[in-house]
Amino acid sequence: MAMANTSPLARRMPLVAGYVRWMDRLSRSAAYLAAVMFIAGVAAICHMVFVRYVLGMSTSWQTEFTIFSVTGAMLMGSPYVLMTGGHVAITLLPDMVGGIGQRIMQWIASLFGLVFCAALTYGSWVYGAEAWHGQWTTGTVWNPPLWPALVPVALGATLLTLQYVAEMLRGGE
Repeated sequence: MAMANTSPLARRMPLVAGYVRWMDRLSRSAAYLAAVMFIAGVAAICHMVFVRYVLGMSTSWQTEFTIFSVTGAMLMGSPYVLMTGGHVAITLLPDMVGGIGQRIMQWIASLFGLVFCAALTYGSWVYGAEAWHGQWTTGTVWNPPLWPALVPVALGATLLTLQYVAEMLRGGE
C-alpha cells in the first residue's frame, strides 16, 4: 500500500522509497506541531483581548508571541502542504501541454522551488546562529531572545527543502 504512492524509480530503489516514506511521516509530524503553534498564537491573542478589554490592563508579550508562533507554524506546516498538493498552483499551461511536457515543466518548477528553499534554509540557519551567538533580543518591551523564534523558521525551511527532494524522487503520478 505504501509503495503505491511512490514512483517506479522509488519502487526499484528501496532506499529512495524509504526516504520518501520517512519524509512523509516527518512532514505529518511537523504539521501537528504547526497546528499546536497556531493554536498557541490564537490563545495568546484571546488572552490579550481579555486582559486589555475586560481587565483594562496593558499587555506586553502577546502580539510578539503570536507573530513568532504563527510565522513558525506557517513554515513548519509547509512541508505537509507540499506533500498533499495543498498549495495554490496555476496549472493551465502544464495541463494544456500534458504528457512529457507537463512532467518537464513540473520538474523545472520543483527544481526552482528546491533551490529557493535550500537558500532560505541556509540563510535562516545562519541568521539563527548569529542571533544565538550575538545574544540578540527583539528590542521590544517584552524583549525575549530572538533565536527561539528563528528555530521554527529554520527547521520548517529545512523540512520543506527535504520534502521537495522527496516529491522530486516520488515523481509525477
